[in-house]
Amino acid sequence: MNCKRRKALAAMGTMLGAGVGGAVLGRFAPAAAAPLPSPPLPWPYSKLDPSAVAERAYWSYPDGHCMFSSFAGLVGELAEKVGHPYKSFPMEVMKYGAGGVAGWGTLCGALNGAAAAIYLASDDPDPVIDELFWWYSNEKLPDFVPPESPVPITQSVSRSPLCHVSVAEWCSASGLKAYSKQRNERCARLAASAARRAAQILNAQQGGTLTLAHPAPDEVKRCRSCHERAGSVENTRGKMHCSQCHPGVEPSHPGDGGGRSSKEG
Repeated sequence: MNCKRRKALAAMGTMLGAGVGGAVLGRFAPAAAAPLPSPPLPWPYSKLDPSAVAERAYWSYPDGHCMFSSFAGLVGELAEKVGHPYKSFPMEVMKYGAGGVAGWGTLCGALNGAAAAIYLASDDPDPVIDELFWWYSNEKLPDFVPPESPVPITQSVSRSPLCHVSVAEWCSASGLKAYSKQRNERCARLAASAARRAAQILNAQQGGTLTLAHPAPDEVKRCRSCHERAGSVENTRGKMHCSQCHPGVEPSHPGDGGGRSSKEG
């Protein structure tokens, strides 16, 4: 047998041995650990540092915009403090909420992401979300200022949880464009503001000290008394300010709040 053939056979034997060995090891090696099942909601909650939540949300904004960043601020901190199941949550799915859901300008992503995190962690999420949404609608925002970039950003009051309204109100207050760098920075800070406020409310709920500092305004209560469930009209659903989308309501309108004009029947 010549030298080249001996080397070839030796090489084949080595490969075959490795193949057989690999098959044997693959057959008898312990199986990969199965992923831990997710427990039922709510998931365990541990009191969060609102400042840490805001910082994480702010710096997450370039990775996925508003909804992703507010969610990442809250769930990222919970993943560090609690671990499973927060660590295994595919946070990238929250990128769909950018610009009010794929740019549609509907629900503000900062609120959408925070509300998703609240539903994971709270055994009574609705009052937490109500307080967060009314706070957002009535406060001058953003109120988060990153220590690394303290350049002032104009604040505005949206009176609405909707992205397009919130952005329009800010553009009116600032005199800047909707696709400006300043608006981008504003929304990063807004996501941080919303995540921080959500952490504060969740902490209060867990500690038994939650109070609704921002209840529904009288205007909304008057409108809902007729137009919501069991009202004389019952033709809508919602908790938002009414007159923002339904201006020009006449004084003779029942309840003297927002809603349809009396001439509309």
